[in-house]
Amino acid sequence: MKAADLVRRRGVVTTTLGITQTLAWASTYYLPAVFADPVCEALGLSRALFFGIFSGALLLSGLVGPTAGRLIDTYGGRDVLAASNLVFAAGLALLSFAFGPVTLALAWAVIGVGMGFGLYEAAFATVTGLYGREARNAITGITLFAGFASTVGWPASAFMIDALGWRGACLAWAVLHLVVALPLNRFLVAKVPPPPPAAAAVPADAAPGGVPWTMVILAAVFAATTFVSTAIATHLPRIIEALGAAPTAAIFAASLVGPAQVAARVAEFALLRKASPLVTAQLAAGLHPVGAALLAFLGPVVAIPFVLLHGAGNGLLTIARGTLPLALFGPAGYGLRTGLLAAPARLLQGGAPLLFALVLDALGPHAALMLSSTLTALSLVALLALTRRVRDPGADRPRRGV
Repeated sequence: MKAADLVRRRGVVTTTLGITQTLAWASTYYLPAVFADPVCEALGLSRALFFGIFSGALLLSGLVGPTAGRLIDTYGGRDVLAASNLVFAAGLALLSFAFGPVTLALAWAVIGVGMGFGLYEAAFATVTGLYGREARNAITGITLFAGFASTVGWPASAFMIDALGWRGACLAWAVLHLVVALPLNRFLVAKVPPPPPAAAAVPADAAPGGVPWTMVILAAVFAATTFVSTAIATHLPRIIEALGAAPTAAIFAASLVGPAQVAARVAEFALLRKASPLVTAQLAAGLHPVGAALLAFLGPVVAIPFVLLHGAGNGLLTIARGTLPLALFGPAGYGLRTGLLAAPARLLQGGAPLLFALVLDALGPHAALMLSSTLTALSLVALLALTRRVRDPGADRPRRGV
């Protein structure tokens, strides 16, 4: 496909991936929040076991992510994303037939593989293969759509469960992957040869094994911020309530995370798209500590400002995870690189709810906020140290496409 045709179809590709990503997130990552109770009741399992199995799926997705990225770098993203819809459908179908912990774990293992091949990193790598350094707007556009995944997914899952039971709801999500997401990914996402890998010398500041320190720092930043995002998402109403808010007020405040994320992404597209992606990442990392400090010292009276700051930071960080590696290293080897960067984040993500709960139970909400603020503040410091490398994107490019 000619470059001019790719540019003309950019809106179609972005919209398509936004829709399919919304469906992918809604039917996998956001599934347990609604499905946990009916599944555990039907199978006689504890919620702890159910979420432990789900955590295992997140860990597995992190392990297979680099392989998915390498395949996208080699063959392009269209067919990989279409194949992920088949995997999602198979996993959801298996979930509908689960009758105990073993079959439940098997179903979530298949879904976990699909998550490694079919969520944001794969979509970002796909548009990077299509548009190279011009993929930033497409990445932002995809996140604008998929930012509503929980808003759409939770009510849809609840409706399906009420109408069809949880087993029928799993099959309904599987059918949506086959009749909606699969044809969209297969026929509306362009297929073009990925950019050839660029050979480059190992930078002088490479860590042992030839991996540049920039990769190490980014992986740590993404892991820390993902840990905080997942932990807060799991426990946000409880934190606000523990600080003295009424339950209904805590739930209302927590519900504003989604709108804040989308609003921040719109602002990034409108106001920051010409700025360095590092500026977006630094702003994102700095918003949570400011909001957490306000909440810790002033209490629930500032719960809504905290949620808005935290949600905005989350929204911007999602964009930064796609655009910052592109700015630092360029499009060559982008899929594998983002898969490697995402792996530690996915590993920590699986344990975030439990670890944060232990801190919250043992030490209280102030200690929990101190933990999340420390992790995001350290991430901000690390991102500030990377400013020089954005000015010279080729200075830290590793060899062999890492």
